[in-house]
Amino acid sequence: MLLIRKMQNKLKDILSEERYLHTLGVKQVIVKLALRYDVNLKKAVTAAILHDCAKDLSDDILLKKAGDFGILIGEIEREQPQLLHGPVGAMIAFHNFSVYDSEILNSIWVHTLGNSFMSDLDKILYIADYIEPNRKFSGVEKLRRIAFADLDKALLYAFDNTLNWVRSNNQVIHPTTIKARNQILFNQRKRNRGRKIS
Repeated sequence: MLLIRKMQNKLKDILSEERYLHTLGVKQVIVKLALRYDVNLKKAVTAAILHDCAKDLSDDILLKKAGDFGILIGEIEREQPQLLHGPVGAMIAFHNFSVYDSEILNSIWVHTLGNSFMSDLDKILYIADYIEPNRKFSGVEKLRRIAFADLDKALLYAFDNTLNWVRSNNQVIHPTTIKARNQILFNQRKRNRGRKIS
């Protein structure tokens, strides 16, 4: 795996200035979240630095690279190819940045749509991407507070916010995000039942 500094320098050549600043913002937040939730700091920073390494690729190139990498492309991805930037980014992290750690690669892969079985690393990357300092949207300050109090509540809030935005813009909702949201709810209910029994 390349050193973080080398990764950042390499990213400067492939990302727009705005995307690069976003990446640095995600890195800043994920450090705090990793310390708060006891997640491996080096893995967290690496995931943050590389999470959007495919974001500035055109739709055509994303589709081509996804095909080349053997990534499943469904009807929704064909209509909204930017949803592929996570999986394609994970493969670029592997091939171009020598990242072989499956936890890091998985967190990059799922950082856009979520996943039913998200690790704490997956969750903090998803949230850091959502609340980094350059983000400005209604509810972001509330989410920033929740993020440091309860990771699953923050994730649920972020999923709901995303789903509301997708719906209000008349876009197709990806079932992966619905499944990820439902899993958080199932986990919360299971914990609550356990508390009542004890």
